[in-house]
Amino acid sequence: MEYTKSIRVFSLLGQRGTYGSVLYELARENDRILALTADLTRTSGLERFAEVYPQRLYNVGIAEENAVGFAAGLADSGYIPFLSTFSNFVALRANEFVRHFMAYMNCNIKLVGFGSGFSMELFGTTHYGLEDVAVIRVMPNITIFSPADGLEVAKILDFASQNEGPMYIRLSGKMNSPIVHRTDFSFIPGKAFQLADGPDLVIYATGSMVNTANQIGKNLNKKGIYASVYDFHTIKPIDEETILANKSKPLIVTIEEHSKVGGLGSAVAEILSAHEHHGRMIRFGAGDQYAKAGRYEYMLEVHGLTPEQITNEIEIQMRGT
Repeated sequence: MEYTKSIRVFSLLGQRGTYGSVLYELARENDRILALTADLTRTSGLERFAEVYPQRLYNVGIAEENAVGFAAGLADSGYIPFLSTFSNFVALRANEFVRHFMAYMNCNIKLVGFGSGFSMELFGTTHYGLEDVAVIRVMPNITIFSPADGLEVAKILDFASQNEGPMYIRLSGKMNSPIVHRTDFSFIPGKAFQLADGPDLVIYATGSMVNTANQIGKNLNKKGIYASVYDFHTIKPIDEETILANKSKPLIVTIEEHSKVGGLGSAVAEILSAHEHHGRMIRFGAGDQYAKAGRYEYMLEVHGLTPEQITNEIEIQMRGT
């Protein structure tokens, strides 16, 4: 489908609102698509879907484990269930069901986790999604997507609706989200998208941190340091080819709004550890701790994830090389 005319709308809606809007459009073309939610119809942006297709939306209530099992039954009956809820609840509370039905039984469930990272703000640590990639990445068969902006959300949903297999789509950021892709681009699952080219270091970012990585690249340019920047919209399978092509860069940086443990940074490190002669690596992400909750921008600063903080650290590392 053509979505480029909606880029500004997607930005205003944020990734969560874009999900509901795009799923509605996809459902108009494919009557096998169903929407499931754990008492979060409005929060998932599914009001219009519910109004137009009331028989194709199932609200299972606050029962995430049951929702995954229900989705498995629908998938085995030939439907394409998109199940959306907070990322931490579906990844942690329903973890065994995700493992059993999606990983082990390979059911065609499209799991959509929103509110990832710190976007739930004052709801606090209980609602922050900082461990979801780590616990799902270890499970076989599940593809993990982490879109950078609304257009990428749309392309991933389009792909998910047309291709078989269990998938986890991680939505991050808030409303009025930054635009990363201002024009159409070729979305290739499992292949990172290059946003900038530079000889001095390489930056791999995912989700909400891709826009941050772009800003960092521009900041470094002003200081005479030139970085290659990549959008890792697919965390599993990871783009091993791109990682190895850049392994000799003096500095390798990963940035994610997720724990430093088990996410993009860990995936990149796993690839590099099997090969010699690679550059030093710095992983930026949430610290291995539960810090006091607060507003989104405050939480990013606490964990050293603002463009200024990361730019300064990279400059220190590069000047020391």
